[in-house]
Amino acid sequence: MRNIVIEELKASEVYRQKVEVVERKGLGHPDYICDAIMEQISVNLSQKYLETFGTILHHNIDKGMLVAGQVRGKFRGGKVVSPMRLIIGDRATFEYEGVELDVPGLAVETAKDWLSENLRFVEPESVIYQVELKRGSAELTDIFSRGGKVLGANDTSAAVGYAPLSPTERLVLETERYLNSKKFKKEFPESGEDIKVMGLRHKEDVHLTVAAPLVDRFVESEEDYFKRKIELHDRIEEFAAGFAEKERVEFEACMCVKPTASLNTLDIPGRGMEGIYTTVTGTSAEDADCGEVGRGNRVNGIIPLNRPVSSEAAAGKNPVSHIGKIYNILSHRIAAEIYNQVPDVSEVYVWLLSEIGTPIDQPQIATAQLVMKKGAAGDVEKEAAEVIEKELENIHSFSMELVAGKRPIC
Repeated sequence: MRNIVIEELKASEVYRQKVEVVERKGLGHPDYICDAIMEQISVNLSQKYLETFGTILHHNIDKGMLVAGQVRGKFRGGKVVSPMRLIIGDRATFEYEGVELDVPGLAVETAKDWLSENLRFVEPESVIYQVELKRGSAELTDIFSRGGKVLGANDTSAAVGYAPLSPTERLVLETERYLNSKKFKKEFPESGEDIKVMGLRHKEDVHLTVAAPLVDRFVESEEDYFKRKIELHDRIEEFAAGFAEKERVEFEACMCVKPTASLNTLDIPGRGMEGIYTTVTGTSAEDADCGEVGRGNRVNGIIPLNRPVSSEAAAGKNPVSHIGKIYNILSHRIAAEIYNQVPDVSEVYVWLLSEIGTPIDQPQIATAQLVMKKGAAGDVEKEAAEVIEKELENIHSFSMELVAGKRPIC
């Protein structure tokens, strides 16, 4: 029998609290770039292992750093002076049953493909790639040789997930996705990908602070920059107002009809290029900000400061034994299933704790904390426990979804 505990959480839902703070680092943010690329390397390497050997082998591509380069910005188009450097690190299996794989080559090609597909103005060939992947330790590697459909956990670690997202959390998430959508970029090609959205809700008032660089090749002058900035600002507030109106109906008027927004608040007119936020490539990693795995969004796409969050970075960890990935994402999935399937639950938090070496479908404990709309948690304890039991029984299938890259991690 699995150790499953259901308890009632006597607390206000996040959307009812007076103050809520939520952050989202967007597609071109250096931290997002690191998470996304390392995760894609893990996905591609897992598929390569399956294709070549019929099984997933030990790897953790979860140490990555994007070292900022240097540019010379200029109206109508600046240039890269010193390239960015992407460091790809930690552990992988390079040889199995006498067959060698070019893991470093796969890692670099994956990184180039991701940059090409996601960052319009970054030349993948101009980036320096430094691969620091080494072979894994004997005992951790042996986990993969011990057999069984479900492997042992490679670490003693805990994770927590929750559901549902609050209206403010969804607003922050969807605002960034909107600004980085292909449709938006087609209409506003000057909008760079390095977009960060910070959301503050104080009672019913919501304010978004947005950082979004303009790509300098599209900007004629300082005057042109501020003209384009006004257009972008208006579009952000228009989107936010429409989203808030839709969410207000669902969440009992917990948000105002028209959230406000600020854009690029460091700007000061009259200072030329030094007083405005422009980039050559669309990302601040070109010269302002380095990136690192684990410093960006949690696995549900946001940084929710009002919530308990897992300390592990999921990106790049192997999808069949590394609890730092599996439980991190699975806890959110279980929470969502409980919220959707169990009656009268208003908010749910799910905690999972592994023990190294123990099969991943047998956590030390799995706990669901329920905030109830009405009634008591004891009334639905059986239903909630059954959801957890079912999800843990199907953990192999869930891992295969991770192998296929079907679960985004940032």
